[in-house]
Amino acid sequence: MRTGSKVALYGLVLAVIFGGTWAAGAAAGPTAQPAPEHNEHKAEPAKVPPGLSVADNGYTLVLHDDESLGFHINGPDGQPVTKFAVEHEKRLHLIVVRRDGSNFRHVHPEMAPDGMWSVPLSFDQAGSYRVFADFRPEDGPKTTLGADVQIPGDYQPEQHANSSKFTVDGYEVTLTGDLTPNTASTVTIGITKNGRPVQDLQNYLGAKGHLVALRSADLAYLHVHPEESEDVKFAVEVPTAGTYRLFLDFQHDNKVRTAEFTLTTHEEGGHGH
Repeated sequence: MRTGSKVALYGLVLAVIFGGTWAAGAAAGPTAQPAPEHNEHKAEPAKVPPGLSVADNGYTLVLHDDESLGFHINGPDGQPVTKFAVEHEKRLHLIVVRRDGSNFRHVHPEMAPDGMWSVPLSFDQAGSYRVFADFRPEDGPKTTLGADVQIPGDYQPEQHANSSKFTVDGYEVTLTGDLTPNTASTVTIGITKNGRPVQDLQNYLGAKGHLVALRSADLAYLHVHPEESEDVKFAVEVPTAGTYRLFLDFQHDNKVRTAEFTLTTHEEGGHGH
């Protein structure tokens, strides 16, 4: 991170509790009957979607204002965590994206013995960036934490029209399938180059591709799972109606490339082209 940038951590407490109380009493005959026992009906607190909070499951993301993007993960005891399970071939996945859904990057920092993670990462354009740390501590739950990095300067947010096609380095990438709230929606990826299907994708992070989905309104980090198939398919779980940004990393000819899409949930008109 270049000198002068400021790191701001925003924890969003979004738990919503719905509760109600009722009580009733009655007297029958000459003897007064006791009022029914006071009862409360409360729903469980709403779970904050992954990536919207700087702390979750007892773990906290702590960013440092250094020349490179440095951070550590504090555990429930307040000390930096140093033992992480390997998931998708890495101990931690770091996602960085500007809040307008631009400048997406998926990198894998290195951890020092004291639990400090670092990765050379430059921010060439001004704006507010969301940093997601996706990890699972040994003997702990899978967790995604998020924090903001503010890069000063003239910021002009980009608008992203609905699109299910993207071209990168001569590869034409197409996403088919609709997103439906509150269900695992299957989307399929097709890749061609020079008009011919690319059928020899190399595994990247243990699969034929790695997909990240973010809710455009607040950059909630969504659950995406690769499906067992000869095709490149993913199950995307979107919790609400709205617009989503999806980013696909795929590897071919020993190079990782990223395709990006913007989809609106099926109830609101399906995905755009």
